[in-house]
Amino acid sequence: MQPYRVLLVDDEEDIRVGISRKMDWESLGFSLVGEAENGQEAFELAEQLRPDVVLTDIRMPFMDGLELCRLLTKSLPAARFVLFSGFDDFEYAKQAIQMNVFEYILKPINAQELSTVLDRLKQQLDAHRAEVQNLEILRRQYEESLPILRELFYTQLLDGRIRAEQAAARAARYDIDLSGCAWTVGMAQFDSPDERGELLALSVRAFFEDHLHAQGCVCRAFLYGDSVALLAGFDHAPQMYRLTEEVNRVCQLAKSYLNLTLTVGIGLPCGSISEIPFAAAGARSALDYRVLVGAGRAIYIGDLEPESGTVSTFDENDERELVGAVKLGTPEEVRAVVSRLAGKIREAGLALPQCHLFFLELFTSLLRLTRGAGLEMESVFGEGFTGAVQITDFDSIDELENWCVDRCIRIHELLGRRRTDSAGRTVEKAKAFIESRYAETDLSVETLCAYLHLSPAYFSTLFKRETDMSFTAYVTQVRMEHAADLLRNSEDKTYLIAEKTGYLDPNYFSYVFKKHFGMSPTKFRGG
Repeated sequence: MQPYRVLLVDDEEDIRVGISRKMDWESLGFSLVGEAENGQEAFELAEQLRPDVVLTDIRMPFMDGLELCRLLTKSLPAARFVLFSGFDDFEYAKQAIQMNVFEYILKPINAQELSTVLDRLKQQLDAHRAEVQNLEILRRQYEESLPILRELFYTQLLDGRIRAEQAAARAARYDIDLSGCAWTVGMAQFDSPDERGELLALSVRAFFEDHLHAQGCVCRAFLYGDSVALLAGFDHAPQMYRLTEEVNRVCQLAKSYLNLTLTVGIGLPCGSISEIPFAAAGARSALDYRVLVGAGRAIYIGDLEPESGTVSTFDENDERELVGAVKLGTPEEVRAVVSRLAGKIREAGLALPQCHLFFLELFTSLLRLTRGAGLEMESVFGEGFTGAVQITDFDSIDELENWCVDRCIRIHELLGRRRTDSAGRTVEKAKAFIESRYAETDLSVETLCAYLHLSPAYFSTLFKRETDMSFTAYVTQVRMEHAADLLRNSEDKTYLIAEKTGYLDPNYFSYVFKKHFGMSPTKFRGG
């Protein structure tokens, strides 16, 4: 187990030296990763070191220990604090109760007492870490969540949000049997004569579980939005009329037992898991016919649309995967996704003209992605692009695949350039803002992010990546450069220069200046 990281803060050097040397950090399970001599320095240092524990004096110049704890509680919510205080600070220290303060120790600090405190703190940290990571607890939580996970899995499966190659593995994890040679989907619709509200769907699901027993297939009922859906898996060739009759029987029972008008639309059977969303779409279409054939019964879409066989379609899952690869993947991942989509056409065994709808939906997705990203159409689809491409423009599926790859890679490259340019512009805008506001004492990352309309967490990551400096370190550097310029080229007193560079406390300004340049402002001016 990694040792817990400790930041030591005290304005008295002999105390810091004594603690750092006398404590057997390794045997206690800790590692001293940094020291600071005031709260302001400690706050800036903690941003880089991310300590687990902060040992800090209460009374210090520039920023006291309680203010440091208050600020770090926001930026390091998991950190624990141990406060050092003089006897007169006892009442003052009680304010620490509302922060993550583990203990306070009266000065002078005794090494044995601090060791005892750290030992108890380690036990608490270990216990918390063990609780979070405890496999038995995680297993129990997982088992308690399984019913929800199963309902979510079924919903995502019907909506086409689970890739076929992932479905079997996830089903096995959730102890769901997806075996079978064919599947279909049923969608329930019901109107209640009373005010049972959300409990009604639970009642209907339970009613299906108790009364639906179709020979030759396994039916699973689950919540789907505000209603209930069925997933039927067949052991052999699907007996759709036998299933329809059995579902119809349950609809009749619901009228007698629940005083409920229950209508179930049933989709066409499909031979692969990837086609289940099409069966769900057929079930929804079947429900639309209840105004013609009557409610309170099972309605099989095959009776009403006998020619509506499953056709290879560019579905939501396809679009999500393609857009994800183009936006965030590598060129190789983009090619792999397009190759898989072309494979769907090949597997369907359709002639190229018959793939018109598939291509139209794919092409529309690329247009939507291009327009949504603010890219020029001609930069993606070529000079003279008129807004239309026909399936008849291609002689083979291979030619179509190559065209799609080229367009997707082009969008991928343009988005990559735009992200790089956008990040650069954002950082330059931030630098300009800092340059214009460095003299303000309340300049903060929150103020800057409100101006940029970005979250502080995202901006901090972006700024550090682009400049290799934290926001605080960069502001300090800008202020010091201006301070040095004023010392060289003006007769202003040091306290005025401190004010002009954003420091209310001239002593803290001198401290930061000396730390930055290795000499005091007076010596710098004299040199």
